[in-house]
Amino acid sequence: MKKYNIKNYIRWKDDVAKSIFMIPKHLREEAENGNFTNLNRKQTITIFLPLVENISRKFSTTQQASGVMTIMDLIQEGASGLTFAVDRLDREILSESEDQEKTIKSFLSKRIRGAIRRGVDSNRGNMRIPEHKLNEIRRSFGKDKKMVQMFFNSIFLSIDSKPNNEDNMIYQIPDKSEPYNMQLLNVYLKGILQKHLNMKEYEVLRLSYGLDCDKHSAKQIAKILGIPGESSYVRVSQLKKQAVEKLVEKVDYTQVLDYL
Repeated sequence: MKKYNIKNYIRWKDDVAKSIFMIPKHLREEAENGNFTNLNRKQTITIFLPLVENISRKFSTTQQASGVMTIMDLIQEGASGLTFAVDRLDREILSESEDQEKTIKSFLSKRIRGAIRRGVDSNRGNMRIPEHKLNEIRRSFGKDKKMVQMFFNSIFLSIDSKPNNEDNMIYQIPDKSEPYNMQLLNVYLKGILQKHLNMKEYEVLRLSYGLDCDKHSAKQIAKILGIPGESSYVRVSQLKKQAVEKLVEKVDYTQVLDYL
């Protein structure tokens, strides 16, 4: 910890401990027993600040963040991600979960890590990547593989994405490119999917994209595939990502070249 401002770090930890102690005792006891539904927004954020610290400390020793951001910088980015995640928390789903602690920690951790990664990337500046790392990138993720990745991500993963800022001018530029022949594309995609994916992975992508049917939500897909549990939609998202990664790994770029 020598490279960090120890006094500020300790002061922050003390402030967090005092803030948690200010939460009514019965709510703290409920949280300790795995019940978080009665916490308001501010209390939820406060309760999970130690989780931000835990994740930040793991980042502070990684090659990704080393020399880029201090522990306090990482905590600040993680706290921002925590606040955003709490605002998006579906408390109705949380209250119905059989394991609230596992559900909420999984939901928050993913977004805290994402916020920290984005913070590290934005602060990396013009740091030079070592040559041996560049060679690894060239070998593992060359131009051809990137093309395949771009194709499948744009089709299957982008359907879950929405622009964060509706005023962003890039979304106001009309797309003048020739549209795909969707019927031919769907038939072609089904052939690729059936060749490289197992049945469950195939069905998740088929139903998500609507290859020969209407597009389905993650909850609808989980019900169709018989995936049990309150967080079954999370498993659907995992299967979708797993399927796309498998396609990127197995499909040759010449098979998607005409669509790029």
